[in-house]
Amino acid sequence: MGMSRDFDLITFGEVMLRLSPRGYERLSSCEVFDKRAGGSELNVAAGAALLGVRTGIITKLPENDLGKYIKNEIRFEGVSDDYLIYDKTSDARLGVYYYEAGAAPRKPSIVYDRKGSSFTSIRLDEIPEDVYGKTRMFHTSGISLALCKETRDTAVELIRRFKKAGALISFDCNYRANLWSEEEARKTILSILPYVDVLFVSEETSRRMMQRTGELRSIMKEYTMEFPIQYVCTTQRTVISPKQHDFTSVIYSSKDDTYYTEEPYKAIDVVDRIGSGDAYVAGALYGLLRYGDARKALEYGNATSSTKNTIPGDLPQSDLREIDRIIRGHKNGSTSELNR
Repeated sequence: MGMSRDFDLITFGEVMLRLSPRGYERLSSCEVFDKRAGGSELNVAAGAALLGVRTGIITKLPENDLGKYIKNEIRFEGVSDDYLIYDKTSDARLGVYYYEAGAAPRKPSIVYDRKGSSFTSIRLDEIPEDVYGKTRMFHTSGISLALCKETRDTAVELIRRFKKAGALISFDCNYRANLWSEEEARKTILSILPYVDVLFVSEETSRRMMQRTGELRSIMKEYTMEFPIQYVCTTQRTVISPKQHDFTSVIYSSKDDTYYTEEPYKAIDVVDRIGSGDAYVAGALYGLLRYGDARKALEYGNATSSTKNTIPGDLPQSDLREIDRIIRGHKNGSTSELNR
């Protein structure tokens, strides 16, 4: 996967303000919120940047203090702000979502307030023409396709243009039933799969929204037989309780017709699971960009996702040194009490 570009990975998606009650308070009764930045494609760019690849994000923010806060968070994460677009209109607003932590038997819950955000007005002609030839890989998700017709049209055209300019295309189905119907999602996603090189899709999404049947591994291979997809990645999470999960994944590589998997990370102490799927994408893409190797993608994806569960907020906070140490410990089956 070698080619000389300014960036290894550029993503496209909405960045939101996340507000959460402290601890395990309820949204309906809390008086203080914890403020953070979040959004699937930023989470991916930030996670990959922490591991050492050069990343940027294309997004649109209101030109006000909330937009400035998000810009500062993007920079703090080591993600380039070269392709941030600012909304100067009187209707400019940042999408917001509220997250309430769960404790068994009460599940975590989310309330969205994102309709009509500045990102939903993003247009292709606002994005600099020079971006397409500047990255080795482009990534977006089904969330960007689902928000509204404007973001869908922009995302689909970005996929086409980056592909034409020689970039690899990564796509996470990331299906959200509260954003669009299964029929609409399936039709749109099928139209872009001919451009996709790396596909992230859960087993549930494959079976329900994509209407695939049969054994999981056969479903994964089918995608590569129908479309020129190189890698299909499916995570496997076992929820024991809101605070304890097991996690692994399967990656199918079409070029060597091989399925890669490993023993799950067991009894993960879940502090905050939001963004752990994006952390998986970041780790897997790092493995592919750095090594061009599905086994490495699997190991980094599983480690980054499992570790993100232990960190508050949407964004990962683990650098390469920590993740390498976690991978070694997982392979050896050893855990020490302290990092010394």
